[in-house]
Amino acid sequence: MTPTHIEHIGIAVKNLDESIRYYENILGLKCYSIEEVADQKVRTAFFMVGQTKIELLESTDPEGPIGKFIEKKGEGIHHIAFAMSDVAAALKDAESNGVQLIDKAPRKGAEGLQIGFLHPKSTFGVLTEFCSK
Repeated sequence: MTPTHIEHIGIAVKNLDESIRYYENILGLKCYSIEEVADQKVRTAFFMVGQTKIELLESTDPEGPIGKFIEKKGEGIHHIAFAMSDVAAALKDAESNGVQLIDKAPRKGAEGLQIGFLHPKSTFGVLTEFCSK
C-alpha cells in the first residue's frame, strides 16, 4: 500500500491561540479549522501549505497523548501523516511486514478522517499516521 501524499504534519503546541497567531502573522497562512477531538484529549487547528496540511495539536488534558508528549519532549513535530486509500489495509500490510502498531484498526480522527498510528519504535523514531476519508 503506497501513500498518495503527505496528508499533514502534526505539531504539538502548548497554546493553540498563540501558535495560530504565529502561523498567520509570521508565515502568512490562514487557519481554516479548529476542532476538539475529545477521545484524543486534543484541540487541533489546520493550515494548508500546497497539498499538505499543518495540524497544530494542543492537549486538553495533561494525561492525554499530546500532554505527555510535551512534558517529555517539549513542543515540536509530533507526527507525520500519510494519505492512504484504505487505512485498515495499510495497517494490516504494515503489521504483516513486522511493524508494531499503535492502532490495530482505524479510528475516527480530526476532520472526519479514518486514522491509524504506527509505533515509532518500528518507524525509526517517527510517529507515523495513516489517514483516509
